[in-house]
Amino acid sequence: MDYQPKILFLQTMSISKTYQPKDAEDKWYSYWLQHKFFKSVPDGREPYTIVMPPPNVTGVLHMGHMLNNTIQDVLIRRARMQGKNACWVPGTDHASIATEAKVVAMLKERGIAKKDLTRDEFLSYAWEWKEKYGGIILEQLKKLGASCDWDRTRFTMDDDLSEAVIDTFIHLHKKGLIYRGVRMVNWDPQGKTAVSDEEVIRKEVNQKLYYIKYQVSSIKYQDEAQKSSDLILDTSYLTIATTRPETIMADAAICINPNDERYLHLHGKKVLIPLINREIPVILDDYVTMDFGTGCLKVTPAHDLNDYELGIKHNLPVIDILSDDGTLNEKAQILVGEDRFAARKKIVPLLEEAGALEKVEEYKSQIGFSERTDAVIEPKLSMQWFCKMDELAKPALDYVLNGEIKLIPDKFINTYRHWMENVKDWCISRQLWWGQQIPAWYLPTGQFVIAKTCEEAFAEAKKFHNFNPETTANDLKQDEDVLDTWFSSWLWPISVFDGFKDPDNADINYYYPTNDLVTAPEILFFWVARMIMAGHEFKNDLPFRNVYLTGIVRDKLGRKMSKSLGNSPNPIELIEKFGADGVRVGMLLCSPAGNDLMFDESYCEQGRNFTNKIWNAFKLVKGWEVDDTLANPNQVAIDWFESRFSQALIEIEDNFKQYRLSEALMATYKLVWDDFCAWYLEMIKPIYQKPIDRPTYLKTVEYFGNILKILHPFTPFITEELWHDELFGEREITDCCIVAQLPINGEINARSLTDVENVKQLISQIRNIRNTKQISPKEILDLFIKSASGQNYKLYEALITKLGNVSGLNITDDKISGAINFMVHTDEFYIPLTETIDPAAERERLNKEKEYLDGFLRSVNAKLTNERFMNNAKPEIIENELKKKADAEAKLKILEDNLSTLAC
Repeated sequence: MDYQPKILFLQTMSISKTYQPKDAEDKWYSYWLQHKFFKSVPDGREPYTIVMPPPNVTGVLHMGHMLNNTIQDVLIRRARMQGKNACWVPGTDHASIATEAKVVAMLKERGIAKKDLTRDEFLSYAWEWKEKYGGIILEQLKKLGASCDWDRTRFTMDDDLSEAVIDTFIHLHKKGLIYRGVRMVNWDPQGKTAVSDEEVIRKEVNQKLYYIKYQVSSIKYQDEAQKSSDLILDTSYLTIATTRPETIMADAAICINPNDERYLHLHGKKVLIPLINREIPVILDDYVTMDFGTGCLKVTPAHDLNDYELGIKHNLPVIDILSDDGTLNEKAQILVGEDRFAARKKIVPLLEEAGALEKVEEYKSQIGFSERTDAVIEPKLSMQWFCKMDELAKPALDYVLNGEIKLIPDKFINTYRHWMENVKDWCISRQLWWGQQIPAWYLPTGQFVIAKTCEEAFAEAKKFHNFNPETTANDLKQDEDVLDTWFSSWLWPISVFDGFKDPDNADINYYYPTNDLVTAPEILFFWVARMIMAGHEFKNDLPFRNVYLTGIVRDKLGRKMSKSLGNSPNPIELIEKFGADGVRVGMLLCSPAGNDLMFDESYCEQGRNFTNKIWNAFKLVKGWEVDDTLANPNQVAIDWFESRFSQALIEIEDNFKQYRLSEALMATYKLVWDDFCAWYLEMIKPIYQKPIDRPTYLKTVEYFGNILKILHPFTPFITEELWHDELFGEREITDCCIVAQLPINGEINARSLTDVENVKQLISQIRNIRNTKQISPKEILDLFIKSASGQNYKLYEALITKLGNVSGLNITDDKISGAINFMVHTDEFYIPLTETIDPAAERERLNKEKEYLDGFLRSVNAKLTNERFMNNAKPEIIENELKKKADAEAKLKILEDNLSTLAC
């Protein structure tokens, strides 16, 4: 006897009066996890892969995360329903600066200072913090419905991923792409570390502009300049304007434009820095803009990037007067030990007392702030590790320019090109303990070796010609710095599949390259471009095929959301208030790719109303009683919706192909709310407390099942809840909406679509007349049709009489005097009323309609007479415009005839 596997069925449910989002969300998310619907392993199906941009372990869910992960979940759920092997890899980023700041704050609360701990002791506390708080954001994403393969969750400091980072550093150093040197970096005095450009937030702040006078000096005996220190002061001076008077002690020169006639007499001169009387030269460079400020520029190479470049060009000394914590050091000579901002306040009265302060003005300018600590960034010369980018950038640019990687929207291609063609070396070292420690080992001589372990480093060090045989491995000291967090996350698409540890494993061969990346434009260069570089360098392939760039979530006033403004709603509270599906719909309704979205809670309310509409429509259908003896009177409506559904599927699919997710949702929304609920269900709905025929009922249930399928990527919870209703009968345990195959569009009857659209307009006009004339919906009206279009309205008589509540269709070749008339395209309709028509009011109505049509016709004619439009437009578009013109002209002729009749 053959073994017959036992088929398990899920108990069907009976629909409740109202939709309870939380109950459905908890139930179905647990069910999906239990039955491993999110899990992916390589098989024979086409893979569809997304790697989640790893949020910081310090993070909690904000509106940007909501938008980004909603989009990813829509894409992954849709792929799953297309029969693809959908794999969404989640994870978190160790976020060196932010996490270290959190750990330091935790230790402070416990009365512990970082400086009193060893590195290993501090890291044990950091791991303790990570284990306690680091998974919060991923748990929050589950509330949104994120269908990630949670078994694949990775962390950028997992052992395997950290090893990949170290191996990458060693590989690039061997290639000569990583070097150590003194360069100008963004310095965070509070975090006491260098930070990358993307971690610097530019803010406009109110400042003061200080006009400071520098006395011109001269040597009494020019031929004895080297011997004499006797200075004679000129009576002249020059004035510079600066926002940073506390840095004048670091000045190395004053720069003027050689073409500036005001300062020709200063060529070759020197000036004295106020308060410290150190002599500096006046240099000439056309870098200085003559009409900006005073036309004189103080050059401070140690504290400004542009000044640093000028200093190199003119061989100026570099005088760094700031310590790592932002206080003035002994090189400043005055105000030593003062914080830079305290020094700014204290130097002003000193300048006034010395007669060196000409005036002070209010001034607005952009200042860089550390994203992590909110400290004002200090340009600072520092010994750091750098990665050369020119060689890595070229193939990464080519991938985008030749279309192998698509940026969506493509307006970002030029930005990407500009960045990649002007790429600068990447500062990859950070003065922190939390992160991957740089694998550089220093000998007592100051020489260093790059190696994975101390043992390997010692073996390499022995090869130095000047190696001291008394040196032991214990004498080697590893570099204290860690690598930039981005140096781990640029490997993310490879490392999450263990592509470094095992370059030929089944996962990397199956899932890589990934399909889509969803991220923000502000990290297009800092993360996306670097992942493309890493993909080419280590896999000789692109890491993903499409990059969907979201906009910034702003409030309804257009302001960027922030805690300080108090305009950033709590996403979890939104989910509790509107349901996860409602929030998902609300976010997507206002989020065209690459454009900022103006978020308002009303969008989530609209999303919740949408889910309620679906629920109530389902209750309506489920509440019908079926009579098998009844004939089907609804074939016209059934055939129309069949075509309309297929038409919508094509539109939805086209929008998805172009990554227009907001438009795809809107097309789905209109199909469900307008076409299905407002029209189809009204067309086929039986009279109150009367049964419906079985063919109509079965077809409607089938339509509802298909609607749930196309809704599921957007609204996963309510669709899964309704999918398992007893209306659809008994289902197997794995027969779930999450893995149901998306419907395929069928044949489209274009004539049916056009005819029913006209019928809908006709019914809307009848209802409008009832409203304006205050005629009860229950009152039966007479309707006369004078058709010029050739449409056979008799085919739709049952629909028109039912939805318009008219006695029937009366075909006429003549105008009906004393009746209200209106038009649908070129067809005229008349409704006789018992009350007398007001000729003046009717004339006003017709004239308004004529005025509108005149304007419409002018706009159509403008297109048709535009040579550029006619040469470039597709034939079908031109044909459509010609049809619009013919329809408008026909309507105008009828309106003019009706106006003439009124005049008689």
